[in-house]
Amino acid sequence: MASLTLNSLKQVLRAMVDGPGFDRVLTKVDLLSAAPGKVVCGMRVEEEHTNRFGTLHGGLTATLVDVVSTVAIMYSERGTPGVSVDMNITYMSAAKLGEDVLITAQVLKQGRSLAFATVDLTSKATGKLLAQGRHTKHLGSS
Repeated sequence: MASLTLNSLKQVLRAMVDGPGFDRVLTKVDLLSAAPGKVVCGMRVEEEHTNRFGTLHGGLTATLVDVVSTVAIMYSERGTPGVSVDMNITYMSAAKLGEDVLITAQVLKQGRSLAFATVDLTSKATGKLLAQGRHTKHLGSS
């Protein structure tokens, strides 16, 4: 497994959101727990996260799938973020303004050059599945 600790994972996530790029949209995401190949984050849906209907924006949902699965892949045996090859998201229910959302990423498999992860976004209050994503990343040659 990679030599990252929970604190260093938090620092990686913080460095991403404190940087100049798009990842700044994730400033309200908190890393709650991590085990090898599994990461759980939390976020309260605030106005800046919503679409015109007052629910979690689909683009932000896709970004959460991308970033949280990448952190889970980094906290696994290879310890590398890789580059995206494929990602899909199924939207099942809307997260409303003020709702607390859990984002759980799990590495399904890592091979020599590819990693496969799944991400569930659930309502913290009800456990209801809001969205589910799959993310495939190329890790480079081993």
